[in-house]
Amino acid sequence: MSDADTALDPDLSRFSRGERWVHRSVAGLTLVLLVTGALLYVPALGGLIGNRQIVRVVHEVAGFALIAPLVLALASRAFRADAGRLNRFRPADWQWLRSRDRRSGRIAVGKFNAGQKLNAAFTLGWILVMLGTGTIMFVSSWFPDSIRTGATFVHDWLALVVLVVVLGHIYMAANDPVARAGMRTGRVPAWWARREHAAWADEA
Repeated sequence: MSDADTALDPDLSRFSRGERWVHRSVAGLTLVLLVTGALLYVPALGGLIGNRQIVRVVHEVAGFALIAPLVLALASRAFRADAGRLNRFRPADWQWLRSRDRRSGRIAVGKFNAGQKLNAAFTLGWILVMLGTGTIMFVSSWFPDSIRTGATFVHDWLALVVLVVVLGHIYMAANDPVARAGMRTGRVPAWWARREHAAWADEA
């Protein structure tokens, strides 16, 4: 596409202000949880802090606060519509997962590709599981030793999986500046939408 064609090609609205706020809030709280969790779990890092109790309190507050942006976002019509899109796997999504040239634009996927749908499902899942296990650890005196031990085991190992997935998410975002700008500004170029999300571009 020439520079003149690009200039005439309109941008498309991809994310509302509320959706961008939710993404930033969840991302920020997740970062706080990963950093404070590492300080509490890794002895070598724990020695860098002077007051372990403050780190524990910050970790607990951030953990309980993590569900708040998602609950508040339910008031947004745009968020609910995109949640519905993320919750549906279509034939094109399975084809996209199996394809080696999935990013070529050959497969017309909707607003979210299969990778984004899987990431969204995993994110909601880990938030709920970590909230549940973290609550058990927070009020540990209410539960027998077997449940406390199981909750701690799941919480610790799932945290490592979350770290790997978050790093992968950051890597993917770093390699797609247009998608990154879309999450920052809410708008993306039409040419990018036609290449990456052709079915959604046709609707938009």
